[in-house]
Amino acid sequence: MTNYTSQRPLALALALSTAMVGGQAMADGHAIDLEGKTVEWIIPFSETGGSAKWANFYAPLLAEALPGNPTVVVVFDPGAGSTKGANNFQEMTYEDGTTIFGSSGSTQFPYLLSDPRVRYEYSDWNVVLASGTGGVVYLPTDLAGMLGDGGDASGIAGEDFIYGSQGATRLDLVPLLAWEMLGLNVEPVFGIEGRGDGRLMFERGEANIDYQTSSSYLSGVTPLVEAGTATPWFAFGALDDDGNVVRDPTFPDMPSFKEVCEATDGCETSGAEWDAWKAFFTAGFPAQKMVFLPAGAPQAAIDTYTAAFEEVKARADFAEISAVRLGVYPQMTGPAAQVALESGTAVPQEAKDFVINWLSERYGVVLQ
Repeated sequence: MTNYTSQRPLALALALSTAMVGGQAMADGHAIDLEGKTVEWIIPFSETGGSAKWANFYAPLLAEALPGNPTVVVVFDPGAGSTKGANNFQEMTYEDGTTIFGSSGSTQFPYLLSDPRVRYEYSDWNVVLASGTGGVVYLPTDLAGMLGDGGDASGIAGEDFIYGSQGATRLDLVPLLAWEMLGLNVEPVFGIEGRGDGRLMFERGEANIDYQTSSSYLSGVTPLVEAGTATPWFAFGALDDDGNVVRDPTFPDMPSFKEVCEATDGCETSGAEWDAWKAFFTAGFPAQKMVFLPAGAPQAAIDTYTAAFEEVKARADFAEISAVRLGVYPQMTGPAAQVALESGTAVPQEAKDFVINWLSERYGVVLQ
């Protein structure tokens, strides 16, 4: 029986791992037992965005895989672009394995930029799952019809765009910088609590440009495309084995941002601006969403959650069901998750300096 519910606000906690060690611990009978308990999976965003869809996908599968088949409840603690929920999680310590936390790129970026509102430290937490993802930019169909070959943005350079944003220091800096590189005039409306709220602004005609992470695009934007009210422009892309930006495997028919940049006069795929964009794209998307146990989690708890997520990934139907809900991206546990955490919480100092200066000049955001 699957014990799973999704509900609104409050609660917190989560995990780190090593697949080989985890498997051995489980074999030795050192797993924690969660029978009769409720695991709260805290998401620091509203219930309408990609993080909610990611957690809601995994929650029933995790409930089946954890020892004792506990109820897994997804709870939402939004505010300050996820900083509020992350700060709350930082104050928690491990109790009994019934609290886990799901972070996103919008949680990582304020940390990377030394945002003074950040009171959380990733090294205190224990990662048990890291999920890669992508992002898709889309437009109203009439504006998309003005694009040139290869997604060339020149035809829409004179338009005034409105974009619903969680904040300039959040994951939104990736599309905002991309659009500026393409020569667009985009005015962000800051303060939304999740990317799903940005999609709702687009649907109501309050915004005329938007992007969604892959899971949210697949479920929330595809119906708009099918209805003819939205048209995809480009996907940010993915990284190949050599670190080059290539097409997103979930959206192979969409050009990558690199291709659109190359097709648009004035947009360069080399130099300081490109290097900064690529650095933050790399930090924000290949390891965008992660699951953590709080500080002080014992190895038995880390191993238990690692083994549970390994079991989920080993399901015969996992590739099929995850492709539909999440897209085609790596789902990492154990040492791979730790490597993803490290890449997602570090950027070159040159890229950080560029973005901090750009945020100050473009949006008046001063980080000190």
